Amino acid sequence: MDKNVLFNKLVSFTTSVHRVTNELTKNAKPDSISQVQYNILEFIAVSQPVTPSEINACQNMSMSNTSRELSKLSEKRLIEKISDSEDRRKQYIRLSQDGEVLMREAFTTVETRFQSRIQNASEEDLKEIERAIDILQRKLFYPIK
Repeated sequence: MDKNVLFNKLVSFTTSVHRVTNELTKNAKPDSISQVQYNILEFIAVSQPVTPSEINACQNMSMSNTSRELSKLSEKRLIEKISDSEDRRKQYIRLSQDGEVLMREAFTTVETRFQSRIQNASEEDLKEIERAIDILQRKLFYPIK
């Protein structure tokens, strides 16, 4: 297999993923938070609890910007910080009850758009899509934890 061809397919694929992600999530976030804050909340929602360092790495932000955005989200009562029971210096971040509600509403919007995109897919198509996602997650994207 020509790895350069594979790489070019990956670039095209990731570009498509970004485009579709933007279409699915457009206007899903409330006006009360910034896009950066939404991205952080989305990451926390699917990976919680997470450390500030994990957020920093995933969002490609400086640690000072990550800390500032986490403070804003904490002030808005959308996240909670939990200290590690064994190492009090280490903190974990999870969604608060309000954060859970906000993200559930956003994900409902995204899911409605997703369901619309796949409404004409056959059962076999859906199984094939699921297999492809599972393979990509396992072989290329790797789970965070």
